[in-house]
This record gives sequence, C-alpha cells and structure tokens, in this order.
Amino acid sequence: MTDASAPGPRRPGERALAALGLAAPPDNPADTSPHAFPDGGRWRTEIPSVEGPESLAEVLKESLRLDVPVHRVSQGSGVWMLSDADITEMVDACAARDIELCLFTGPRGTWDTGGSTRTASGGAGLRARGHDAVAGCVEDALRATELGVRCLLVADEGVLWSLHQLRARGALPADTTFKVSALIGPVNPASYAVFERLGADSVNVPSDLTLAHLTEIRRVSRAPMDLYIEAPDDLGGYVRMYETAELIRRGAPLYLKFGLSRSPGIYPYGAQLRETALSSARERVRRGRLVLDLLDRHGAGGGMSPLGSRLPGPLDRFTPTLPLPHDKD
Repeated sequence: MTDASAPGPRRPGERALAALGLAAPPDNPADTSPHAFPDGGRWRTEIPSVEGPESLAEVLKESLRLDVPVHRVSQGSGVWMLSDADITEMVDACAARDIELCLFTGPRGTWDTGGSTRTASGGAGLRARGHDAVAGCVEDALRATELGVRCLLVADEGVLWSLHQLRARGALPADTTFKVSALIGPVNPASYAVFERLGADSVNVPSDLTLAHLTEIRRVSRAPMDLYIEAPDDLGGYVRMYETAELIRRGAPLYLKFGLSRSPGIYPYGAQLRETALSSARERVRRGRLVLDLLDRHGAGGGMSPLGSRLPGPLDRFTPTLPLPHDKD
C-alpha cells in the first residue's frame, strides 16, 4: 500500500532554490512518457564496453560489491574479436547472474579500407561498406547466436533489416534482440520510428538529445531507448547524472548506460589494452552506483524493471520482404 502522504520525487536543489524564489516551473504531465517495459518497469541498467571474459568478471564482481543491479552488459569491439571459448565463457557467466549479454556485429566502416571515414565529414561512419561487410555482420550474428548470445549490436540500417528478416524466417532465434549503436543513433522522432520498424528492439540515441527531443520521440514510438548517462569522449563526454530522473520520466522505457568520459578508447580491444579495460570496467560500475544513489536521494529510485528482464514487448515493424528470387517454394 502506498503512503499518500509520502513526498514524491524532487528535483536537485528544489527546496533550497524555492526558498530563494527560484523554483523551477512545474512538470508538464504531457511530457511524461506513457510507455514502460512489458514487466511494468520504466528503466533498466547497462554496463557498456565489456570487451571480454576478464572485463566481464570485473563487472560482475564490482556490481556485487557495490550492489549495482545490472540488466545488460554490452561489448563494442565485435563478435569477430572474440574466440568461441571467450563467447561461451561470457554467455555462461551472464546466464549465471541472469544478465543479458549484447555483442557487436562487424566489420564496420571505421575499421574498413574506406578513407572517407577519416575525413572531417566522417563519410559513412560505422556503416557496413559493400556486400562483404554485410555478410560479415550476418556471419557474426549466426555464430554468436549459435553460441547462446541473444542480443546483437548493429551499426547499419541494412544489417539491421537483414538480421530482422533472418529472425522472422527462423534463421536466427525468435528471442534474439537487436540494439542500434549510439554511433548511428537517430536524432529525430521520424528516424527513431524507422529504426523500430526495421527491427530494432532498443535504440541508443546520442547523449546530447534534449529532454524535449525525448518527449518528441515518445509521441511516435515505444521502442526501448538506450542513453549514456555519462558518455565516452568520442560521443561528446557528456555527464547528465542530475538529469537521470527526468530522462526516465521523458524517455521511458529507458536503459541507463553507465559510460565513462576521460578514458582512452579501447576498440578494438586486445591484450595491449588490458589494464585500461579492467580499470574502466570497474569504474563504470562505480559510476552506476553514483547514479542509483542520486536517484534514491531524490525519491526517484522506484520503477526499475525486475532483474533478468530483457524482452521489449510488441513493437511496430515493416512487413518483411517477399521470398528472394532464389528461394525455393
């Protein structure tokens, strides 16, 4: 039973500023997202840049020590940078804690031979260049799911649509989910809705979107949103901890991603980056603890999905294409 007299969530510094005559305007109920995860939760947690079994072990150990609930861990270097033994070890470790493991498909344009990605314009960025790159992403998806992975990161619309069709045809497990990378994340409601219809089950929007932008997106789509509360430097280095409660109110259902600014990039990960990867993995968990403590202090710590929750619920999709010309009747 809820205590009707209990105070609701408060904004940072609310009482002190009100006493000075500097109170913020009241929330507009129309800005509150009407959506939630199918389990009724409004938010989940994600630890990104968990590049292999060693980093995962650090995340799991630190999350127990600091009592940080983790719904999902994600990796950025790609399936192709992990051995079968690495993937199996990560799948088993996550299963033991009922945590979703998300691995990136590759190859992608920034590591390809195309020079345009290294120009000031960035060219096509992360997208898969040519048939062979798409084929490599599909191969990664088939291999990862055969080893038990059920969440895949994608950075190309064509790859997303291809994987969604393979899922619809049964070539990938029906409970496989696809997560759109922050590096190609949409910045307006129309493009967000297109990603949902192409097969995305969660979409990582850029961390510089305003609160109003999140409200605009929620008027057209209920697909779960991923957002770095602290973004890596190559995504802007934004730290939005004090906005977390409002980000949830506007953007739910929302994955809170605990990134890390002022930290060297580690993609593609290898042993030469081991100490950086392990120390940054631990620090991402600590950053998560800071965010959760802040939510609790502001009376906004409720509404988290139960641990172990992973599916997004029904979403809008484009109709899969007709059988290809070489398909057999």
